[in-house]
Amino acid sequence: MWLMLQQDEPDDYVIATGETHSVREFAELAFSHLGLDYRDYVVTDERFMRPAEVDLLVGNATKARQTLGWAPRTTFEALVRRMVDADLALLQRQVDGPSQR
Repeated sequence: MWLMLQQDEPDDYVIATGETHSVREFAELAFSHLGLDYRDYVVTDERFMRPAEVDLLVGNATKARQTLGWAPRTTFEALVRRMVDADLALLQRQVDGPSQR
């Protein structure tokens, strides 16, 4: 974000890895980070499937790379672990209550 604000003219940038991952892959990584099998906790309900879902979504960060010199530094796997760890920390703070902060 800082690099974007340093530009002479405002512009739009896509910040992405150029990779694609499924919701299933996300669930597998998140649950396995906790030593769990996502299939024991997650169910699929066909009623919530979108009939016109896009098959493939991939962000193209070429402009950010060329203009800003930006490149991703966090892998998908590391990001999922960080998200799970942050949720666990938040939950722990809620369990501990305000006196433990």
